[in-house]
Amino acid sequence: MAGGDGFTDAQRASIDKAIRDAETVCRFEFSVYVGKLEGDPRLYAERLHAALVAPARSVLIAVDPAARVLEVVTGDQVRRSLEDHHVRLAVVEMQSQFAHDDLCGGIVRGINMLAGSARRPPTLHA
Repeated sequence: MAGGDGFTDAQRASIDKAIRDAETVCRFEFSVYVGKLEGDPRLYAERLHAALVAPARSVLIAVDPAARVLEVVTGDQVRRSLEDHHVRLAVVEMQSQFAHDDLCGGIVRGINMLAGSARRPPTLHA
């Protein structure tokens, strides 16, 4: 998780746990960026996503609280399992939490929703 200096240790731990749990549930990688999204927020979030270790298998949640902007970027492999309408539902839920001044809770809820909606990739047997 980058940025997010305003989080308490407990909030950071809560977000980290949500990420670990999500990765276990759906086998995709989750990242969270909280901070200023420079220029065009979507393009900035897409650049952050592209810089991840495995962007094709990753989900990035980028939040700029000061500008009230939220972007979710999914990789090619993720998009095969996570439908756009599920992403939109997670975004609406996160925005609802953010509107109640619950940035941490919104992020955790969004991660949980995205992971729960993503189908677990099939396991290959030798």
